[in-house]
Amino acid sequence: MKSKFYLIAFLVLAWSCQKKETLSKEQEKTVKDTHSYAKPEAAVVKHLDLDIAVDFDTQVISGKASWTIDNISKGKEIIFDENTLNITKVTLGDDEQPTSFKLGTEIEFHGKPLQIAIKPNTSKVNIYYHTTKDAVALQWLKPEQTADKKHPFLFSQGESVWSRTWIPCQDSPGIRFTYNAKVTVPKNLMAVMSAVNPQQKNDTGVYTFKQDKAIPSYLMAIAVGDLAFQSIDQRTGVYAEPSVVNNAAYEFAELGNMVNAAEKLFGPYRWSRYDVLVLPPSFPYGGMENPNLTFLTPGVLAGDRSLTSLLAHELGHSWSGNLVTNATWDDVWLNEGFTTYVEHRIGEAIFGEKEAKMQDVLSRKLLADNMTDYGANNPSTQLKVNVDGKNPDESLSDIPYEKGYAFLQAVENAVGREKFDAFITEYFNSHAFQSITTEDFLKYFNTHLIKGDQALADKIKAEDWIYKSDIPGNITTPVSEDFNAIDAIQQTWRQNGVKGLSQKIKSTNEKQHFIDYLPSDITAKEMADIDAEFNFTKGGNFVIKRQWFVQALRHQYKPAYPAIEQFMIATSRTGSLQTLYKEIVKTPEGKFWAKQIFEKAKPGYHLTTVQDLQKTLK
Repeated sequence: MKSKFYLIAFLVLAWSCQKKETLSKEQEKTVKDTHSYAKPEAAVVKHLDLDIAVDFDTQVISGKASWTIDNISKGKEIIFDENTLNITKVTLGDDEQPTSFKLGTEIEFHGKPLQIAIKPNTSKVNIYYHTTKDAVALQWLKPEQTADKKHPFLFSQGESVWSRTWIPCQDSPGIRFTYNAKVTVPKNLMAVMSAVNPQQKNDTGVYTFKQDKAIPSYLMAIAVGDLAFQSIDQRTGVYAEPSVVNNAAYEFAELGNMVNAAEKLFGPYRWSRYDVLVLPPSFPYGGMENPNLTFLTPGVLAGDRSLTSLLAHELGHSWSGNLVTNATWDDVWLNEGFTTYVEHRIGEAIFGEKEAKMQDVLSRKLLADNMTDYGANNPSTQLKVNVDGKNPDESLSDIPYEKGYAFLQAVENAVGREKFDAFITEYFNSHAFQSITTEDFLKYFNTHLIKGDQALADKIKAEDWIYKSDIPGNITTPVSEDFNAIDAIQQTWRQNGVKGLSQKIKSTNEKQHFIDYLPSDITAKEMADIDAEFNFTKGGNFVIKRQWFVQALRHQYKPAYPAIEQFMIATSRTGSLQTLYKEIVKTPEGKFWAKQIFEKAKPGYHLTTVQDLQKTLK
């Protein structure tokens, strides 16, 4: 009932604030984002000049956000989103004329509306503010929480509605703006942002940035730390702490080739440079596609380049997500489903068809597992979802990724790859630097691909994929000959023993498939024999450890428990942690242990991770 109450309150507030005015046809096209208080049809931001200072002693960002605006309605008010910020002063114009402002009623996940008095001719609004300890988007790390353990570190995570906790903004994916920034940090540290970045420290601690492509607020990002840079090719490179940067550059040696492959598939890369920042372990996701600079978990550094498909996904967002963006969080599949498709195509181009087939099988298993977890007829398994009144992070399950990918594969299967590639490329080009809804996509899809061909429409079943739960019958079923060989081994290893299997099952994909399909009645002795052969508990990379630990918990393989606890304390990747915590809490003893782990790990978890896991542990 709580979420319904918040939805009603939010709608009442939005209604009460709304001006009774006649909207133009252009204004009527504006999509209402229920997770933002902004009214872009009346007054909307166009450009940000940000001047901030980062203070690690107080753990505060303070400064001024100067917004160039378009007062479309010539009205007397503009509304921003803010959440836990301290707004100290607001002025108008370059001459900084004082003006009044007020904060409305707070709503969970939304923060408060920042209502600022403006004039019909106002074109600039200057907001002076500082962040507070409750800023969900910001994680302040002590030196001991970093790789080198010498200097503190700060990073932001804006998706989905958390940018408003470190910048007053119109925090909707449907509102785009350019920005310049001046950031002052301690002189021994470097600042980087989702923009064109410096490649070495300077002597002043003052860094300037320019993002001349219009982006939504959730892609505003900052990181500050003891950073080094290493180039990979003329337009790609990696940032990381000094002890990490060489290993990261080795791991991402294919980065330039990935960008080239993506361009050949789906058109030009439009963001000038593509660099990667390897963050400390408390980063809550595998990666975040901040323009120009992907933020990445250190868990991808496997040492053998075996987990770089994650990087292909974040690169793919340079087309689907950053270039063409979901207009609301109900439409998040437009970002993630398309990007998962692009990721797989980049992977196939770089690593070959065998790798692509294995990835497809793993993808379908993940989709099937998620569909089972949600249950039949669950609206959360639709591609177009409804997260009104909820934390929009709830839209970021595996469903928009994997069901979206399966849908696009079904389309490719129906029309052929050549025709579908041409369609997607033109889709990206025609919607470049725009935010669109599912309905916008369907209109374009029907006009430019279906073209009135009812037989083709019936074959694809696009609306069933998008608006219905469960999976339509035209889903493709991938087959991997490499996995078939492992399935054959699964049938015989109990009779033949496990000795020598590690020489036959070598890659990360192969090991994951082998682990995922171990017998449901496997014994502790058999688990120990497999562990002795493969060294999964101590020697696996991030993905192998996670999958093996699920089996260890399921079958109470207790020799792995200390390593499981250490793993869960050392990472903050929310999805992986959820998988393990959900497995542990199935028994009363396990729930007690899970709460112990959580209390130990909590100081190193990102706030969004903490919020998510607290629900599991209740």
